Amino acid sequence: MTNESFPMGFILLGFSEWPHLEMVLFWIVIILYTMIILSNSTIILLSCVDPRLYTPMYFFLSNLSFLDLCFTTTTVPHMLSNLWGPGKIITYTGCVIQLCMLLCLGATECVMLVVMAFDRYVAICQPLHYTIIMHHQFCWKLVLIAWLSGLIESVTQIPVTLQLPFCTHHHLDDFLCEVPALIRLTCGDTFASEWQMTVSAVLFTIVPLGLILTSYGYIAQALGEIQSKDGRQKAITTCSSHLMVVFMFYGTVAPVYTYPKNHFAAKYSKFFTFFYTVVTPLLNPLIYSLRNKDVKDALLQLLKRGSP
Repeated sequence: MTNESFPMGFILLGFSEWPHLEMVLFWIVIILYTMIILSNSTIILLSCVDPRLYTPMYFFLSNLSFLDLCFTTTTVPHMLSNLWGPGKIITYTGCVIQLCMLLCLGATECVMLVVMAFDRYVAICQPLHYTIIMHHQFCWKLVLIAWLSGLIESVTQIPVTLQLPFCTHHHLDDFLCEVPALIRLTCGDTFASEWQMTVSAVLFTIVPLGLILTSYGYIAQALGEIQSKDGRQKAITTCSSHLMVVFMFYGTVAPVYTYPKNHFAAKYSKFFTFFYTVVTPLLNPLIYSLRNKDVKDALLQLLKRGSP
């Protein structure tokens, strides 16, 4: 049976089939969320106050940290409410808002990672032209393109998803309002929505991953030509960190969104979703920046400045 009218709300099942796990996850998520806020806020603060970090790379990193803060703030508070007690309901309006934000922020981050790969490509493969190419205005334009891409993805995907014929029980087997979960909730034909979701997933995960791997193919060739051992080691460390973040993010998003109704996505989607909504935003600043010497020095300098 389907409900052609707008539902009053949805019941997010989350991890309710494992009630003892919910309380453990509640405290784990609180700790992780606190660390996400502190680590990403630190990156943004350091990028703003330390002149040594006034470079395109840290400008993009601060934007990535801001994205992660927005992404987790959109998802984690309601996730904690879901884990804490028996009330698993999210209103229709709340679901729509969360869906819009997730699509916009997620797609923006997919493009932002490509922008960061392009920045590393120019820095390593064309070092003499780096400051000319990656000037301040161009960096802002790249960030604007990333945000516009996310906005377009949200605007185009939302209407198709909300027109789906949802089953009357309105039980979402997830702890967030996501397009794949809503597609699996339908009791009618979902071909158009699945096709659009698959195309979007390819455009925002497979294509960006291909572009990033291509850029790092050129970077790998350029690294062999770097004479300085310290310079080569620094470049390898920076690039390996970027690739680690890329594979963690795309590797968990792509299986859920590329083919939302397949058995694998339906069975493990909650675990993938938990990873890219909670774990990845925490690992991004740790892998990318806080183990970087420039960031460590800037943090120590800030702490010394703040101490009596």
